[in-house]
Amino acid sequence: MTTTTRHVALPRLKSNKVPEVTLYFWVIKVLCTTVGETAADYLNDTVGLGLTRTALVMSVLLVAALVLQFRFRSYVAGVYWVSVVLISIVGTLITDELTDGLGVPLAITTAVFTVVLAATFALWYAAERTLSIHTILTTRREGFYWAAVLFTFALGTAAGDLVAEQLNLGYPLSVVLFAALIAVVAGARAVAGVNAVAAFWIAYILTRPLGASIGDYLSRARKDGGLGLGTTVTSVIFLGVICALVVYLTLSLRDRTSVEQA
Repeated sequence: MTTTTRHVALPRLKSNKVPEVTLYFWVIKVLCTTVGETAADYLNDTVGLGLTRTALVMSVLLVAALVLQFRFRSYVAGVYWVSVVLISIVGTLITDELTDGLGVPLAITTAVFTVVLAATFALWYAAERTLSIHTILTTRREGFYWAAVLFTFALGTAAGDLVAEQLNLGYPLSVVLFAALIAVVAGARAVAGVNAVAAFWIAYILTRPLGASIGDYLSRARKDGGLGLGTTVTSVIFLGVICALVVYLTLSLRDRTSVEQA
């Protein structure tokens, strides 16, 4: 009698769907957050779509981009960063709709999105036992990842506006404040050995108000504390730099990440 070994078919894993966290990653991330702020203002005010229609249009585009992102079985720089740009705009619009459209105070939206983001991380960790972006290997993990990214943008928008506008810190000082907080996180990681995953997500959240403050400072009128470049010029400049960097990374493959065991 012969004995055959029965092989159980395991779910096929994708390659990691997130780029390596390098200087390029952080530069493009900040640029995306800036575009999220200025493009939302451009579509809402300059084009005249209004908050609700702008939110609907950009949400449809985001869903289309994420469908494409989920269909790929490995990281594709162009698709990934288009998704980040769109989710940055949608995250901004969610907060703007609540505060400007429905009159919800920024302090409340900041608190609510903090709780929602914490709950997202808790559910993600309970299901997967890791929050590492080097292990985005399955559809479920990718779903948790993009949900967390969306809420970081909504939270960052609320927190940034709360600091810059309601607390009257102004845009230049807000840029300095959030840049300093990111530097503190980086220092804590390098010197004190703070958990890499925790440090990443804290810095990721802080880049949103940093980018938004940069965008507001460049685009707002001088009488409002800005440089007066306008949302059109600011958005075009930053989108151009993002495209150039993404093309470079697509050709050089410098942001391909190794896969951790988890």
